[in-house]
Amino acid sequence: MASGTLYTYPENFRAYKALIAAQYSGAQLKIAEDFVFGETNKSEGFLKKFPLGKVPAFESKDGKYLTESNAIAYYVANEQLRGKTEAERAEVIQWLGFADSEILPASCAWVFPLLGIMPSNKQTIEHAKEDVAKVLTALNVHLLPKTYLVGERITLADISVAMTLLHLYQYVLEPKLRQPYQNVNRWFQTIVNQPEAIKIIGTFKLADKTLEYDPKKFAQSQGKSKKEKEPKEKKEAPKKEKKEEPAEELDAADAALAAEPKPKDPFDLLPKGTFNMDDFKRCYSNEDEAVSVPYFWEKFDPENYSIWFGEYKYNDELTKTFMSCNLISGMFQRLDKMRKAAFASVCLFGTDNDSSISGVWVWRGQDLAFTLSPDWQVDYDCYNWKKLDPKDPPTKELVDKYFSWTASDSQGRKFKEGKIFK
Repeated sequence: MASGTLYTYPENFRAYKALIAAQYSGAQLKIAEDFVFGETNKSEGFLKKFPLGKVPAFESKDGKYLTESNAIAYYVANEQLRGKTEAERAEVIQWLGFADSEILPASCAWVFPLLGIMPSNKQTIEHAKEDVAKVLTALNVHLLPKTYLVGERITLADISVAMTLLHLYQYVLEPKLRQPYQNVNRWFQTIVNQPEAIKIIGTFKLADKTLEYDPKKFAQSQGKSKKEKEPKEKKEAPKKEKKEEPAEELDAADAALAAEPKPKDPFDLLPKGTFNMDDFKRCYSNEDEAVSVPYFWEKFDPENYSIWFGEYKYNDELTKTFMSCNLISGMFQRLDKMRKAAFASVCLFGTDNDSSISGVWVWRGQDLAFTLSPDWQVDYDCYNWKKLDPKDPPTKELVDKYFSWTASDSQGRKFKEGKIFK
């Protein structure tokens, strides 16, 4: 198992690749605590190991030195992440190159001027926007029948491409701009919401609005850089200066986003009614269906809550059943903020290459809940939605079967596995 020290500055998306890969592989990756960008990487000792002075840089426990983020991530990864076959490994390398040559230049050209890291050039930014659209369109087509970029599990391809897209989704791809790329959105949020990714990057927030250009940011950064380069008078006592952050670090932008008021839960704007969702969830979790399902009907408030049936549109594209289950789990992860006032039982029916996904959902309000927030709209259009009448006997029968996992689908496929959103 690989182990060693990673030299990097905070919030370096390039370093995230190796750090997340290490979470999957179990590699012992320690970040150098005393590293100061602009100082440590210019020191004689550092340059002896890493002549170009670039970060991230990796020093293994047995004395190997690596630079370039993809090489480091590959070294600390395991077989699953690298690809289990020669063909898969080739595909992984292909996507690593795609991220660096197709995504990264366009992302930097569009995002960095907004962050004050580089000057703004209208023509360059417009070209970058076109390049980003081409990249996302290609990814969207590739991911239509796939859960991951390569094979049936997460690989370095997913980690590298997602981390290279991070700034686009964080700063510019507001809901309207990302709407045409639903397959990419689904996949991206699946990757960044994995426990291994969350441990490194935290809970990721999609852009609510494209960051606006502020010419003062670049002017201020240039003025600061010029001041730092001015020689000091010999008689002047040395001053303790604040450690300079690298140009790539986006602390100021992150702080600005964090300072924005948190959006209110759309459900809070709707009447609460008499149905206590938390009590029902506790009952469902702790009691058999013979108790929890009757409890649901006893307490359900049809005036302020509604029941919906969702059926996946692309069942003919489903292959392995475990991949289909991943689709359900991924959707649940991306809808985490809906849990407060929603519940669902979503089921997979059938076998490999002959399966379907459908489920029963309950939430506060009488309208389709996903339209209440842009954050909830990633997956819902992959399903056909039908509002059910709680007074209709067939509705009661359907809810009972889905809540107790005794249903079959409309084609007679038998229940395979179920997921509960609660």
